[in-house]
Amino acid sequence: MKSKLEYIWLDGITPTQSLRSKTRVERDFGGTLEECPMWNFDGSSTAQAEGNASDLLLKPVAIFPDPCRTDAFLVMTEVMNADGSPHESNGRATIEDDDEDFWFGFEQEYFLWDTSTNLPPGFPAGGYPGPQGAYYCSVGARNAFGRQCIDEHLDACLDSGINVEGINAEVAAGQWEFQVFAKGAARAGDETWVARYLAERTGEKYGYAVNWHPKPVLGDWNGSGMHANFSNGVMRESGDEETFTKICEHFGKNIPRHIAVYGADNDQRLTGLHETQSIDKFNYGIADRGASIRIPIVTIEAGWKGRLEDRRPASNADPYKVAAAIVKTTKEALAS
Repeated sequence: MKSKLEYIWLDGITPTQSLRSKTRVERDFGGTLEECPMWNFDGSSTAQAEGNASDLLLKPVAIFPDPCRTDAFLVMTEVMNADGSPHESNGRATIEDDDEDFWFGFEQEYFLWDTSTNLPPGFPAGGYPGPQGAYYCSVGARNAFGRQCIDEHLDACLDSGINVEGINAEVAAGQWEFQVFAKGAARAGDETWVARYLAERTGEKYGYAVNWHPKPVLGDWNGSGMHANFSNGVMRESGDEETFTKICEHFGKNIPRHIAVYGADNDQRLTGLHETQSIDKFNYGIADRGASIRIPIVTIEAGWKGRLEDRRPASNADPYKVAAAIVKTTKEALAS
C-alpha cells in the first residue's frame, strides 16, 4: 500500500513567510513521525538559497492525518541547512526552552479573499458593505460570508487531529477566526501553521485566498490579529495577583523584543483604535480589549490562577517566534 505524505514548510519570503508543500509517496507507511524521512528541496526557488548551493533539508517535526486525500498525511517540517543546522528562516528553532509547562491558545483572525473580485466576500465591487456592527458572530446571507468554506475548514482541522477549540465570524465583513490550543510552544506553532495550511487549501475549492495581512482593508474596519493566550504552571497555580503584575510589567520593559516578531505592518493595525493599543505604547488591564495585555476575568474569578492574553501579535505573525518571545519574557519576569 502506498501513502501520500504532504511535506509542509515555511519559505524565506520577507517580511512575511508563506507556506509551501510537496507530496512524497511512501510504501507501507505506518503513520508515525519516526517513519518520515528527511527530504530536500530547491531553496533557490523559495528565497532560501542561491542556485549554486540550493539543496536544503526538510526535517519532519509533526504529523497529522490528511483529511482532504485518501491514504495521506500532513507532515509539518522545519527547514535545515545542508549541514543539519537550522536555516535562518527557521522560526521553530528560535524556541529555546520548550516543554508542556507553557500552554498557548492562539486566536487566529483572517480575511477570506475572493480571487475574482480581489476583495473580501461581502464587499461589493467598487464599494463597501454596511458599517461594522452586524458581522461579528453573525448569521444570515446579509451578514455572514463564506460560511461553507469556514465550516469545511473546521471539519478538516478536527479530522486531522488539530486542537481547534472554536470558530466565529469576526467584526468585519468576510473576516473570520479560529482558535488553536496546545501544550508546548513548538506544538502550538505546529498546529497553528498546519491549520493555516488547511485554510489555504480549503479556500482553493471556493476561489478564496486567505489574507493574513493585519490590515488588508483600510478605513473604519477592524484589522486581524493572532491574540496569544498563555500560561505556565506558576500562573495556573500561584493564586497571587503579584505574579501577574510582575509578568505584565516585564512585558512592558521588553516591547522591542515582542514587536519585532509580532508581524509585519502591525503598525497599521495597532493604532489605538478598533480594540487595539498603539504600537508605541504598552498597558495592561482587566478585561480590557484595548490594552496590550488583557487580564481575563476568568483568571481573577479563579483566584488569580490562569492565563494572560497578549493582544499585540498580528494575524501574519509566526506563532513559533511569538511563543518563543512569550516564554523568554515570562521566565525572566518570574526569575526576577
